[in-house]
Amino acid sequence: MAVALLADIHSNLEALEACLAHARSRGASAFAFLGDIVGYGADPQAVVDVVMGEVARGAPAVKGNHDAAACGEEGYLNESARAAVAWSRGVMSEAQAGFLRRLPLIARDGDACFVHASAHSPQRWTYVDSAGEALRSAAAAGAAYTFSGHVHEQVLYGSDAEGRMVAFRPQPGVAIAVRPTRRWLALAGSVGQPRDGNTAAAYALFDREASTLTFHRVPYDVAAAARKVRAAGLPEMLAYRLERGI
Repeated sequence: MAVALLADIHSNLEALEACLAHARSRGASAFAFLGDIVGYGADPQAVVDVVMGEVARGAPAVKGNHDAAACGEEGYLNESARAAVAWSRGVMSEAQAGFLRRLPLIARDGDACFVHASAHSPQRWTYVDSAGEALRSAAAAGAAYTFSGHVHEQVLYGSDAEGRMVAFRPQPGVAIAVRPTRRWLALAGSVGQPRDGNTAAAYALFDREASTLTFHRVPYDVAAAARKVRAAGLPEMLAYRLERGI
């Protein structure tokens, strides 16, 4: 069974729909949502509704720091992010906000662990941005596979013979063998706000039976998503970042 791993959607409906369609065309029969469903973008209601529908069909989903902030939980966000969260809180229904509020910080499915940031103290929203942090998160997860977001980049960490984590930058569309005899931590990239200079949406596809992980980039209607941000009166920087992938 192939599972599409979707992180950091950030209320970007155009990017989400493009990734879902792309994943289904490549055999995805299930989805997992790795946090930050809302924030930054202009479609929190529609995006939450899509995720709620998939969760109702059995998809795991975890809470991200922007989701937590949209529910009124305390935490650091920059000025633009705070503005987007406040706006999102004002337009979402109580059912949508309640869904975000009830999301767990960590979810598990067999030998896989899903978490937005680090599995080591997930409530602290630590960035897994080094081999050392990857090792700490994977050790806390206690699973063969740890799938995360938060960093907005696509990186795969794998354990070596000494148990250390080694970073690998994947090529889009190239399947990588990830045998469960080693420990793996994958950063799926951001669906709704990539930050590597490439505007294409990012997600990963995990095939448990084949023990492969394939990272993908998916073009979508960036201009439409940016227009919605401006039309909603959200900070200009949020539209600018979409248009430049930064």
